[in-house]
Amino acid sequence: MKIRRKLAIAVILAGLALPAMGQARNQGQQSTQDQQVQKMATAELQGKEKFREVSASVEDGIVTLSGTVELFIDKENAEKRVRKLKNVDGVRNHIQIAGKQISDAELRETLANKLRYDRVGYGIVFNNLTVGVENGAVTIGGKVRDYPDRSSAIAIVETTPGVKDVTDEIDVAPVSIVDDELRVRLARAIYGHSSLQKYARDPQAPIRIVVENGRVELAGVVLNKGDRQIAYSQANSVPGVFIVKNELMVASEVTD
Repeated sequence: MKIRRKLAIAVILAGLALPAMGQARNQGQQSTQDQQVQKMATAELQGKEKFREVSASVEDGIVTLSGTVELFIDKENAEKRVRKLKNVDGVRNHIQIAGKQISDAELRETLANKLRYDRVGYGIVFNNLTVGVENGAVTIGGKVRDYPDRSSAIAIVETTPGVKDVTDEIDVAPVSIVDDELRVRLARAIYGHSSLQKYARDPQAPIRIVVENGRVELAGVVLNKGDRQIAYSQANSVPGVFIVKNELMVASEVTD
């Protein structure tokens, strides 16, 4: 009886030891794998001059990036390069932007000027974007006609010096042949009016026409209240328009 009891205790102890041994083995394998991932991540980053100040550490398959880069787009690209590596389960991006320091007001003006002329010749008249800046963090919103317009706007923000972070709040209009035809008719009705033709010569398209499901919003800046009213009346005269929201501003009333 005593012998059987001793054997039972020995079996129990052995059973307790097996999971511990397996756990230790798994931890060792994970540690080895983490070292391999760190080596690959470091090699991936060191291959680019713009990532020379970036370092990577790995724990349980999670890569933590730290250091500095010049532009926000560099921070994004560093994460993308590491995230695609084998056995990477996640990335913590703690990279800081160490480029040129710019005031929020200056940065907002720079971005607004760039975005105003973005994709000239590709229907920018049908986009209306907004930009907010707080401590270098940029929020870009508004409405655009399609995804290429959205991607182009975001690319401008991400590659502009001084941008520390980017929040994308841009709405893309649903695909609609009816809305596309309506956009063209609205542009002709507004920019073709004799009093508004002067705006057609401006490449930034100062009168923006946003269309979604037959609903129209006019945005931008005109010279006087008369032009604002004419644009509104012209938009309302186009067949197929359900409602027009007139958000056009008069230049003399615009404040920073």
